[in-house]
Amino acid sequence: MAEPAIAEAADDDLIRRSLRDPEAFATVFDRHAPALHRYAARRLGRDSAEDVVSETFLSAFEHRHRYRPGQADARPWLYGIASNVIGKRRRRELARYRAYARGGLDPAEISGARVEDGVGTLAVNRPLVAALAGLRAGDRDTLLLVAWVGLSYEEVAVALDIPIGTVRSRLNRARNKIRQALEGTDHG
Repeated sequence: MAEPAIAEAADDDLIRRSLRDPEAFATVFDRHAPALHRYAARRLGRDSAEDVVSETFLSAFEHRHRYRPGQADARPWLYGIASNVIGKRRRRELARYRAYARGGLDPAEISGARVEDGVGTLAVNRPLVAALAGLRAGDRDTLLLVAWVGLSYEEVAVALDIPIGTVRSRLNRARNKIRQALEGTDHG
């Protein structure tokens, strides 16, 4: 049976094919790099996003032989790698959130990046960002992979290499903390 054309091939087919033809991996990059870049920029700022995407895809390429066959969509795998890369830069992410919470100025907005979440008022953003900064790293990763990337609980479990029950408990804990922080700012 002939392999599907590269443009229509599932990610797992491309990754498997890239083991003998490394150029096939370029299609995986083309498909997912823009979304990974937006995610990294939201977490660390535009200046760091390029480095995160580069490190993510370099690691993915170097470890593509470990990719799980049958997992057609590479997004959970790639976001898991990106979460690890971002984790190495955690202090920068927290500093960004704290600076935004104090001053209300988002570096992404200043540099001209598009605000994708549609939440534009400082009355909502500052407490939200402060609450994000106060979350445990694993809780924040879980929440943002669901909220910003749109991964399912199962995909987050794959991305972070944790049981689905842990995804549920982290997400519940993060949502409760965010809710409490936002309710604490409602002065009626």
